[in-house]
Parts: sequence; C-alpha cells; structure tokens
Amino acid sequence: MNLSMLGLTTTFSLTLLASAVVPAAANARPNASASADLPFEVKAVGTFKSPWSMAFLPNGNLLVTQKEGELILFDPATGSKRTVSGTPAVSSKDQGALMDIVPAPDFAASKLLYFSYSETGSGASSRVVLATATLDQASAALKGTKAIFRGQDASTGGHYSGRIAFSPDGKYLFFTSGDRQLLDPAQDPKSTLGKVLRLNLDGTPAAANPLAARGFHAAVWSYGHRNLLGIAFDKQGRLWEMEMGPRHGDEINLIKPGLNYGWPRASNGNHYDGRDIPDHTRGDGFEAPKVSWNPAISPGGLAYYDAELFPKWKNSLFITGLSGKSLDRISLDGENATKADHWDMGERIRAVRTGPDGALWVLEDGPRGRLLMLTPKR
Repeated sequence: MNLSMLGLTTTFSLTLLASAVVPAAANARPNASASADLPFEVKAVGTFKSPWSMAFLPNGNLLVTQKEGELILFDPATGSKRTVSGTPAVSSKDQGALMDIVPAPDFAASKLLYFSYSETGSGASSRVVLATATLDQASAALKGTKAIFRGQDASTGGHYSGRIAFSPDGKYLFFTSGDRQLLDPAQDPKSTLGKVLRLNLDGTPAAANPLAARGFHAAVWSYGHRNLLGIAFDKQGRLWEMEMGPRHGDEINLIKPGLNYGWPRASNGNHYDGRDIPDHTRGDGFEAPKVSWNPAISPGGLAYYDAELFPKWKNSLFITGLSGKSLDRISLDGENATKADHWDMGERIRAVRTGPDGALWVLEDGPRGRLLMLTPKR
C-alpha cells in the first residue's frame, strides 16, 4: 500500500540505496534489467527464503515476512539481515504463511505492527489470524504479540488472503478474508469468509458497517470475494482490491460498502475442472471488476503509487504476477481503471511496495526470492 498514508517518513536517500552493499547471492541469477524492454533499472538488493510481503520502517529498514514463519529485519543500505524473535507459530502447509505486515499509523511513536498468518485449527483445519506486536529494533524482537482477529476454523484448503490496509484517517483497519476454497461461504451473511472486513484497531467489528442491519456478520464491509491478495487506498480515499480468480478471471475491484462482488455465482473465469461460471453482466446484481485478466497472471501483490520518482505513473496500481512472472501497471482515473503496462520480469513476483523515496520494490517468489529495487533508467 502507499506508505505515505501511514505517515512514514525517512531520511535515507536514493543515492545511498543505489550504492547499497549487495550480498553476492543476490546477483546469482541474470538480472531482469538485461531486457531493453523494461523502462526502469532493476537492482537486486537481497535474497530471502520464500518471501511473502514487506514493510518499510521510518529509519529505512525493511521487514520481510517469509512463508515458513520467519520475520526478517533487513537493512537495504548494508545488506544485513536479522531474524526477529517472538513471532507466533505459523502453519505453512500449502498456501499457509506468515503473510502481510503493516506498521500502525502511529508506528513512529507506538512501534506497533499489524501482521497476518495462518495457524493450525481443530483437527486438520486452519485459519487466518490478524495480530499485533511491538517491534524492538535494537534487539530484533516482537513483544506483546496478540491475536486480535481469527477467521473461521473451517477448511483444510488455502485462500487465506489476510491483506491489511488502514483507512486514510487511521481510525479503521480493512482486512481481507478469503473463501478458503469453500466457495459458498463468500455469499453466506453469517460467515467472514470471502469478505472484506472493516475492523476497529483492536480487531473488533467497526460500528455502522453497512450490512450488519441485514443480518450479516458485524465486521463485513463487502462480500462475494474469492482470494483477496491485495488491498490499498488511493489518494482520493477509494479502496481498491485485487484477487486471484479461479481458472483465469483475476480481478481488480473498486470496493464499496455493502456490495456483492459475485463469487462464486459470477466470475470472468471458469472452475479448474472446466465447469462454466456465468460472466459478470449488467443487471446481474453483482459488482463487476474494473479490470480482469483472461488468461490469468495469478496476481500475488498490489501497491498504490503516487510518488514523484516516476511522475508519469502517479495515481497507478502495480500488480505482481506469479504465473505471469510479471509486473503490471493499472492507470486510475476516478472510479475507472485501465490496463496500462505489462512487463515480463522473468521470475514469479510475489509482492510490490512503494519505497519512501518513490522507488518500486518487488519480491520474487521462491526459496531464493530476490528483493529488487526499480528506479528510472538513466
């Protein structure tokens, strides 16, 4: 998400980062910048074990989550990495992971982090968890870790989602809860699965959520979603969401309170076994995506961009592709979204963030996933 919304500032410069000490392993593979088609320089800054997400801290350090549950405190200026202690037990089977991580709006004073992960439930089932903890950077430790929301203990499947965004005023937390590959709960008013949730900062349902009076779970903001892997506010305060479709039909949605986005009754893709799903059509009662992909790119992450380093890309969404091995730019104009650019990155891309200086930072997927810094070509 756009880190300027969190009020994070930093004094480290692009020049310092560009001269960062890079571990030798970071450049072990051919660099994507070898392609003349890319409109940016690509610098490998570090290598991680199946990284999942990342967050910048005010001093320029990065927190990187890894699939098996490790949280890494990384200094991009020196390449140093420290494993943060105090993380909870993570069920990393299949799609399970230590997932998203976002500093609190008042992190500079509170040192509070919000993060999500998958944990073992009853029997063989599992669930998504939203938690908080304070970060002691000096000792690389989480303290006072507390689960503030738990998804329903309902599935042995994937689709945890678990993406986090704070409202622009910093008063509310929006959290994505996937359908856990169960489909129908996305339409179930009593379930939190397949939903965007609006919570208070302590994890309780926010007051006056739009569907509570209709008998929905009190936390539900919108419903009819599948696997929601990105969520971010734009500069006008609109909430954008990205989700992975079934067999094709990946989506970008403009999230509005109380609306039904159709899953599994409508999708621009089909079931993996080839069964048809009705496409979104005008008048079907479902909110259609603003952008969709067929064939799929298997999106892994989303970031909103409105920085000065790439001025032509202000007010854009950036989407990473796993099967697509890509980075896509979506141009925004009010409530409209348009596919603008598609770049072949040569590797599965898991996550993207806007850096404090306006550079784009992306994480490759896999056991030796690189952290890449994208800056304008000279």
